[in-house]
Amino acid sequence: MSTTMLLLLVLFSAAAALSPSSPASAAGIAPLDDETLGLVAFKSSLADPHGALSAWDAAAAGAAGPCSWPHVQCDASGSRVLRLSLGSLSLSGAPLFRGLDRLPSLESLSLSDNNLSGPLPPGLSLLPRLRVLDLSKNSLSGRLPEDLGSLPSLRSLDLSHNALSGPIPDSLFSGSTCSSLRFLALAANRLEGPIPSALSQCSLLLNLNLSSNQLSGSPDFANLLWPLSRLRALDLSRNALSGPVAEGVAMLHNLKRLHLGGNRFSGPIPAGIGLCPHLDTVDLSGNTFTGAIPYTMQWLSSLSFLSLSDNKLSGDLPAWIGNLTALRHLDLSGNELGGAIPESVGRLKGLHYLSLADNSLAGAIPASLSDCAELAELRLGGNGLNGSVPQGLLDLGLEVLDLSSNRLVGTLPLPESGKLSRTIQSLDLSSNGLSGVVPAEMALFFNLRYLNLSWNGLRSQLPPELGFFRNLSVLDLRRNEFFGRIPGDLCDSGSLAVLQLDGNSLSGSIPEEIGNCSSLYLLSLSHNALSGEIPVALSMLKKLEILNLEFNRLSGEVPPQLGMLDNLLAVNISHNRLVGRLPVGGIFRSLDRSALEDNLGICSPLVAEPCKMNVPKPLVIDPNEFNHHGSGSGSGGSSTDNSVDPPAPRRPMHRRFFSVSTIVAIAAALVIALGVMVVSLLNASARRRLGIMENALESICSSSTRSSSPAVGKTVLFGPKSSLRTGDLVSAESLLSKAIEIGRGAFGTVYKSSIGEGRFVAIKKLLTPDIVQYHEDFDREVRVLAKARHPNLMPIRGYYWTPQLQLLISEFAPGGSLQARLHESVDEPLPWSSRFKIALAAAKGINHLHQSHRPPIIHYSIKPSNILLDEHCDAKVSDFGLARLLPKLDKHVMSSRFQSAAGYVAPELACQSLRVNEKCDVYAYGMVVLELVTGRRPVEYGEDDVAILVDTVRGMLEQGSALDCVDRRMGEFPDEEVLPVMKLGLVCTSQIPSSRPTMAEVVQILQVIKTPTVVEGMEPF
Repeated sequence: MSTTMLLLLVLFSAAAALSPSSPASAAGIAPLDDETLGLVAFKSSLADPHGALSAWDAAAAGAAGPCSWPHVQCDASGSRVLRLSLGSLSLSGAPLFRGLDRLPSLESLSLSDNNLSGPLPPGLSLLPRLRVLDLSKNSLSGRLPEDLGSLPSLRSLDLSHNALSGPIPDSLFSGSTCSSLRFLALAANRLEGPIPSALSQCSLLLNLNLSSNQLSGSPDFANLLWPLSRLRALDLSRNALSGPVAEGVAMLHNLKRLHLGGNRFSGPIPAGIGLCPHLDTVDLSGNTFTGAIPYTMQWLSSLSFLSLSDNKLSGDLPAWIGNLTALRHLDLSGNELGGAIPESVGRLKGLHYLSLADNSLAGAIPASLSDCAELAELRLGGNGLNGSVPQGLLDLGLEVLDLSSNRLVGTLPLPESGKLSRTIQSLDLSSNGLSGVVPAEMALFFNLRYLNLSWNGLRSQLPPELGFFRNLSVLDLRRNEFFGRIPGDLCDSGSLAVLQLDGNSLSGSIPEEIGNCSSLYLLSLSHNALSGEIPVALSMLKKLEILNLEFNRLSGEVPPQLGMLDNLLAVNISHNRLVGRLPVGGIFRSLDRSALEDNLGICSPLVAEPCKMNVPKPLVIDPNEFNHHGSGSGSGGSSTDNSVDPPAPRRPMHRRFFSVSTIVAIAAALVIALGVMVVSLLNASARRRLGIMENALESICSSSTRSSSPAVGKTVLFGPKSSLRTGDLVSAESLLSKAIEIGRGAFGTVYKSSIGEGRFVAIKKLLTPDIVQYHEDFDREVRVLAKARHPNLMPIRGYYWTPQLQLLISEFAPGGSLQARLHESVDEPLPWSSRFKIALAAAKGINHLHQSHRPPIIHYSIKPSNILLDEHCDAKVSDFGLARLLPKLDKHVMSSRFQSAAGYVAPELACQSLRVNEKCDVYAYGMVVLELVTGRRPVEYGEDDVAILVDTVRGMLEQGSALDCVDRRMGEFPDEEVLPVMKLGLVCTSQIPSSRPTMAEVVQILQVIKTPTVVEGMEPF
């Protein structure tokens, strides 16, 4: 039923109630007033599944009117509605503000934390006394209505956590609203474009939150924000804002909280920040700030939260950091800070969180850190710290201790007090030089969930006490010198999810008790000396996703029950002594050759070894050996032959139980067994020598490279640590399998990989022979690409490097690629609105690569398969700048590298006299635009000819029939948008590079095509 009909029914009921003959009038019930009618009309636009507003009934309003209804507050006289508090009531539908204009005294309207959807309707300007409007945490979409700026009394406006899009209108700050506004929150939407300059007129603003949007540009802080001298909280984090932050921040002398993290701000941190005496929170993380930490920050005596992580700050860690005695959270990780950790950090008595990870710090860990009695989380990994772990540090009540990837030596430290045993939850001492044994006392760490001691020199048997960790989820002991058997009670707790024991000297069989690890999803036991058969008990691990058993001495057949593990995504059983058939189900139907090779006789067409079945052969005995008499009659018999042969000489009888062939076979088996024993001894000796050489090489490399360089084979992650953790990507190489392959490109193969809890990442396995072979070069180039952050770029989250294997880790796009949606998908074809949105988003992403980096990052391989879509069909450009990883970059290399991208390669790449530049990307982008409009591929091969898309479109445009080549599958489309976009595609694909526009011009043209009235004085394209 429409809202108009509901209003008519309400008015009809009201008229009936007011009529002299109505029962209500006769009974003396007060007639319904305007406010009652208004609230009933407003309620009619909402769906109320739990009946929270069921009492809002016009027929039962009573003499008190709506003031007796729940969630309604009136003035002291009980005659005027002042506040509507409708938050968290599960209301849904598209809200209409009709009826609220009948509430002339309404001051506060809250509909937060509901399920409201649709565009934000106009009509709020009819509430002249409205002071508070809270529509946060809903699903409202569309643009901000223009009349939001016409509320003369509005003090607080909260529209955060919705799906609002488009630019922030200037009218919001240039109207009457701005003169009274104190609180403005538009966070966690999809707003884009620059921050309006009119914002500076809101001189009474106290709290401004525009975080988690897609705002871009370089704000003029001096004229835009610094004049807001009353500001107490400023949050512009997680946008795409760029440029320097100008001096003058000291004008915000009332500022208490400053959040600029997750943008592209550059240059030095303004020194004036130390002149804001009331600051208690400063977050500048995730930018590209350079230079030293301003010395003026030591004057921020009230500062309790400071995060400067993931920038390019340099210089020594200042000793004055100890002056900030109010600090509880200090994060300086992911920079280029050097020197030693100053002893003054011990003066931070209230410090709860400290991270100095991924810098270039050296020297010993200061013993004064043990004075930070409140410290719960300490992260110093990825530096060049040496010496041993201070004993006092272990007597703190730490919950997280990360000292990985340093140069620490000595034995595993143990606390003298029991405080750490009760509190520690995550302990990472990997990639150091620790030696000795794993002490049994570690079993007292009852709350430990993550234990990583990999890449050290620990040498002992695995202590059976490891099974006492009742909460342990991740156990990583790779690349040590552990020997002996795997304890059978390792999984007694039942909580273990990741078990990695690769690269040790473990022997014996895999214990049957492994089946008790019911939570296990990753089991990696490769590069050991395990023997015996693969236990059937592995089939009890229903959550198992990754199984690595390569480079052991396992024998027998693979248990067929493993084929019933539905969650198994990757298996490697190569380099063992396995025989027989593989399981017929699950992942085993599509295993790669490399996962099976070098066994004794696995029955699979993928391997070259002959198939051998594990069936015992019977003992063959020669029956003739037991025939002791001749074939004639016995000595007492008669014969028809009269002649009698002389009797043969009688030989002594020797009973022979085996034939000659059996004896030969047994002898050969003995020789082979003896040979295997000799070879095994030689291999063991060689492996010991190889381990010694690897340790020596590793120490040489660690001493000759930067202290922050990761150990060989270690996963390196970029960006915010909360979005992806190293623990999510244990043993990156084990995540690869053809079973999860999702595509192949010019640089390698892409895999979709689960990291648990329903999360996925995309892993690109690079073509190693063609990529730079030195880790320092690889790290430098990938870090440049990882700094390219934009809402329309698929961010690189990390990498994994060894000389033989290089992986790039990025986010996974659940919507697939544009290539799949245009040409391969059976789903509903993309409508024109989505295609235009994709074209504009891709242009913004490419423009960011060209404009925001010096030298510019050239994509080189723009095509639909490299334009990925998220769940909202928002486009993100991927695989950008990977040509930087090539050891030699020239036109011929690029031409041969991208010969598979026929139609997208600019023609000048075939000419030796022209330089590869941004215009090559513009050409490829133009082809994508034409592909979006027509739905055709750039080059289509027929039986007798080849159709070139750009020539076809240009010819039909010249003939006046351009609309005939538009993809009809997308349904209705506006001619006034499709034709200009088609022309733009043709201009971008001009044969002459200088005739093509820049990507900045492309973005501007597309914005004009969509809203031609926005840019005045510009001719329609």
